[in-house]
Amino acid sequence: MNPIHTSDRYERARRRARQLREFYTHLTVYIIVIFGLAILNLLVSPGDIWFIWPLFGWGIGVAAHAVHVYGPGKWLGADWEERTIRRLMEEEAQHVEHDTPKRS
Repeated sequence: MNPIHTSDRYERARRRARQLREFYTHLTVYIIVIFGLAILNLLVSPGDIWFIWPLFGWGIGVAAHAVHVYGPGKWLGADWEERTIRRLMEEEAQHVEHDTPKRS
């Protein structure tokens, strides 16, 4: 296997692993903080349920992060552009190889 392609695959896998780690860290912090706010809210002012506002507000951010990591952002994001450039360059290289006359 070509070491360049192996290196490229490794870099893509490393970037993907970093994205997943960052998302799971974000989700974990969100759950812990919202849980803490809910307990605080129910202990201090059980008649006024206010922890739902940060739950929804921050939840929108977590959902957007999830879409970026797992959803449509993958389709036309920077990674898509990089993959497309590589594919186009490989296709061009194949055409050049086929169009080049062979010497005997």
